[in-house]
Amino acid sequence: MVRIAVISSGCFGRGLFAYLWKNTNTKIEYYSRFSPSPLSIKQFLEFGRDNACEKTSYMFLRKELPVRLANTMREVNLLPDNLLSQPSIRLVQKWYMQSFVELLGYENKKPEDPQALNDFLELLIEIRNRHNDVVPTMAQGVIEYKEKFGFDPFISSNIQYFLDRFYTNRISFRMLINQHTLLFGNDTNPAHPKHIGSIDPTCNVAEVVKGNSPRCVPQRQLPHKHKSIQAVYVPSHLFHMLFELFKNSMRATVEHHENSKILPPVKAKVTLGKEDLSIKISDRGGGVPLRKIDRLFNYMYSTAPTPSLEPSSTVPLAGFGYGLPISRLYARYFQGDLKLYSMEGVGTDAVIYLKALSSESFERLPVFNKSAWRHYQTSPEADDWSNPSKEPRDTSKSSYKAKR
Repeated sequence: MVRIAVISSGCFGRGLFAYLWKNTNTKIEYYSRFSPSPLSIKQFLEFGRDNACEKTSYMFLRKELPVRLANTMREVNLLPDNLLSQPSIRLVQKWYMQSFVELLGYENKKPEDPQALNDFLELLIEIRNRHNDVVPTMAQGVIEYKEKFGFDPFISSNIQYFLDRFYTNRISFRMLINQHTLLFGNDTNPAHPKHIGSIDPTCNVAEVVKGNSPRCVPQRQLPHKHKSIQAVYVPSHLFHMLFELFKNSMRATVEHHENSKILPPVKAKVTLGKEDLSIKISDRGGGVPLRKIDRLFNYMYSTAPTPSLEPSSTVPLAGFGYGLPISRLYARYFQGDLKLYSMEGVGTDAVIYLKALSSESFERLPVFNKSAWRHYQTSPEADDWSNPSKEPRDTSKSSYKAKR
């Protein structure tokens, strides 16, 4: 059991908290029996625009947030004990346990009570702030484990599977919290008055692309001339993906052409079809060998030096090698994807796929069930294809950030 040192929420007294703490494990098991309820961007938008009701949101979140927390909290216990014993992993578990316990304080509080609504909103802000450093802290725990116990392919596969699901759960958790606090709190952004929570109903994709890389060469392919390509989307998610891809492309270009006076441009192309809105970022940064493409999305593989978790660090994920895998999770969260196509010696095309229709952009959420449990229990089997005994010697200098 993880012991919680501090409970700062004033939403319930000590007696009720002691009761909740005693029954926490039972509650986690109870809530984990429910599957999360995925919402579409269209549903987020319609609720926030047409009939935003704080009571309705409160009643949904006081059940849905514990369900999403419990699902991931049950799954984390399937990781190897040596990983769970790392200080950073234990710290993340403490954060999740504390947030779960605090949310339980609203199980039976009636939405008609204005004080309960206000306290709940303030609690969500506290929880969001508490979880701000979950990604780098979990990443630090993986580094601690790797440094002590080395690299095991089977365990690495399980960690990869878990972290994809864990970080996706976190994206969804923050999405729900942000929508509630932006719609009903004081988090409104006067610079974007037309946003519905964190969603832009008329997100100009080309402008977001241009804003992330003013020196790139933008290209557009439009279904109708003189119309901009717009999407109902979360600009912060799109910004996160584009920032990572442009950063990688620019760095690869500079390194591959370090002796050139003129650098080839990074090009961006935005297209809109009947099903997909696609963004392609193309560079001539030397590309990546085919065998390394999958590694760029692997949390356990990074040649970068161990990063610092000091508060002064300006880029929290720099050095962890998590930029690309997290960006892919953002793309997949609403049923899209992110793929890399590379030609070694030439360059790389990175393509972000988003759903063209908001009604098809449903949350893609992990569910803790027997299928997930079996994934961690299955022993590795002998490969049924022949493999070379050694990797080819790497003599190239180019990369689309093997260090990420």
